[in-house]
Amino acid sequence: MARRQRTPKWLEAARRRGPGDAPPDGRADWLSRALGRAGVLPRAEAEAAIRDGRVEVDGRVEREPFAPVRPSMVVRVDGRVRELEAPLLALMFHKPSGPVVHGSDPEGVGTVFERLRAVLPEELHGYEWLAVGRLDRDTTGLLLFTNDERLVRHGTSPETHVPKRYVARVEGRPAEAALARLREGLMLEDGPTRPAGARLRAPDVVELTLTEGRHHQVKRMLAAVGHPVLALHREAVGGVVLDVAEGAWRMLREDEVAEGLGFRPE
Repeated sequence: MARRQRTPKWLEAARRRGPGDAPPDGRADWLSRALGRAGVLPRAEAEAAIRDGRVEVDGRVEREPFAPVRPSMVVRVDGRVRELEAPLLALMFHKPSGPVVHGSDPEGVGTVFERLRAVLPEELHGYEWLAVGRLDRDTTGLLLFTNDERLVRHGTSPETHVPKRYVARVEGRPAEAALARLREGLMLEDGPTRPAGARLRAPDVVELTLTEGRHHQVKRMLAAVGHPVLALHREAVGGVVLDVAEGAWRMLREDEVAEGLGFRPE
């Protein structure tokens, strides 16, 4: 028997409200997410505020976090009118080894979201920061964050082929034959890889540029050619190159998003 797919809560709420309350541009949006994108409250805090009756939409208390909203609606949080229009923001963060790119860490080391929030200024704490892709716990380097789901989809979609450059210290000394296999693409257990950029920076240091992002792909590719990874660092995504110290961050410029990442929202 086929497994029945669960209807998302935001869609259930939208169906209860009826088609008249759907966003006019067709882009699915709901109250808690809109508050996070606009920098009013991070989504978890927004959901709590909504359920506590602290949020009004067009003059009435709204207790459903997944209630659909439109830019024309008047939203108040604790009696204060808050705008839902939000600029697209993106930032780079230099991830250290240890924290995970998840909402929680059962091992107690911490998450990148906690590390990022600890160094952001107060005026950026209200945003829901979404990671554009992932890095393993022990991988360091460039991790991008944004308040806009469209940039997340663009940066992680297999169709966009945004290049990502890694530097790996490996076991042994890779020969040209191993690098050639990486460049041509090789077969992994989940299928063939796309051709990659591969060159040596030192006898045991490989620079690898991928245009896809499978689970543990860099580690699996290098292991497949006989050189398991000892340490891994990501230094660039598209034309955006990491240029801040470990644990530090900075906002991306508009040209870095548009040209470096190739993202131009309509």
